[in-house]
Amino acid sequence: MEYLSQECYDKLVEELHYLENVELPRVKEALVEAREKGDLSENFEYHAARREQSRLLGRIRFKQRVIEYARVIDTSRLDTDKVGLLSRVALTNLTGNSQTTYTLVSPHEADMGAGKISIQSPIAQALLGKKAGDIVEVTVPAGQLRLRIDSIEL
Repeated sequence: MEYLSQECYDKLVEELHYLENVELPRVKEALVEAREKGDLSENFEYHAARREQSRLLGRIRFKQRVIEYARVIDTSRLDTDKVGLLSRVALTNLTGNSQTTYTLVSPHEADMGAGKISIQSPIAQALLGKKAGDIVEVTVPAGQLRLRIDSIEL
């Protein structure tokens, strides 16, 4: 089971619909055209279309599985006193004296450019269950960080 925001769930459903109704028919048509060109043993277009079809079917199965086991989070029931999934956390890096804000999201929503970090990342794992004012130490590939939680929102 994987917990997702409503936004992420809707995006996954939309992507799956696109893959099944636009991309898959396009690849099937490319296979038909390649087959019509004759000898399949040396037909590069046919083999490329088969690889594309296989890759696409794998992506479709993955998205179907994620959607099947997904649970959409009711944000009205989330606790804003502690850091958890979908928490927006304002932090001060005590090591470098800089400030940043992260939203903890499922791995499917992670986007560092938008300030969304995976709940499975080292920083998110260190923050889980902590409260505003707490100081956490976390080891990241760049070294050791000391972070102070300034605020927690949804």
